[in-house]
Amino acid sequence: MLPSDRIIVPLDVPNETAAIALLDQLPQVSFWKVGLELFVGSGGQILETLKQRQKRIFLDLKFHDIPNTMAGACRSAARYGVDLLTVHAAAGRIALQTAQTAATEEAGTIGIAPPRLIGITVLTSLTAQALAFELKIPLELTDYALQMALLAKESGLAGAVCSPQEVAQLREICGKDFLLVCPGVRPTWAAKGDQQRAMTPAAALQAGADYLVIGRPITTAADPADAFRQICVEIQ
Repeated sequence: MLPSDRIIVPLDVPNETAAIALLDQLPQVSFWKVGLELFVGSGGQILETLKQRQKRIFLDLKFHDIPNTMAGACRSAARYGVDLLTVHAAAGRIALQTAQTAATEEAGTIGIAPPRLIGITVLTSLTAQALAFELKIPLELTDYALQMALLAKESGLAGAVCSPQEVAQLREICGKDFLLVCPGVRPTWAAKGDQQRAMTPAAALQAGADYLVIGRPITTAADPADAFRQICVEIQ
């Protein structure tokens, strides 16, 4: 893939008007992430707009519910023809398997490619201290991320979302065909924001990431197109 194809830019804006303005600023971006804020604010219309512009779509809704509800949500999401769809691996094996089956069957029914489901391991805003003392999970953060990734893989999911800090271990253990998507990626010239476990784009790819989710360093830059170009040069 070209460096530009490995960068997923989030449309972290409140409405479709703001999203389209960002799309117009960055026509060279081929892969966009639609998360909770925009999807709740605009519904599926923004996905139709992205499809019309021949963009790839990462629908990052992080479903986490009982198996029946997960299946229904993934079945509905599959109809949009998105490329990637997130679910929380912590929902458990039955929920993950049911979600994957529902998405695949629905896509097959309407004759489109199914979304690739990827499991959330540990949110990159969480620290090891928060995992231990707030969530009471008695594992090291890296060990917990690995367990969640393995659960996703064993449940038939295509990959996982993980911090770049964990990606090398996950790549080694989960294999080369397991998709690893990394948020928490920040070029050296950008602020970390609320990302607690960040890494530079070049280092994350070298560690084994397939795709990098890079938002604010691009979207809040004085010149978003130039920021995107700088990052592409950096990882090349």
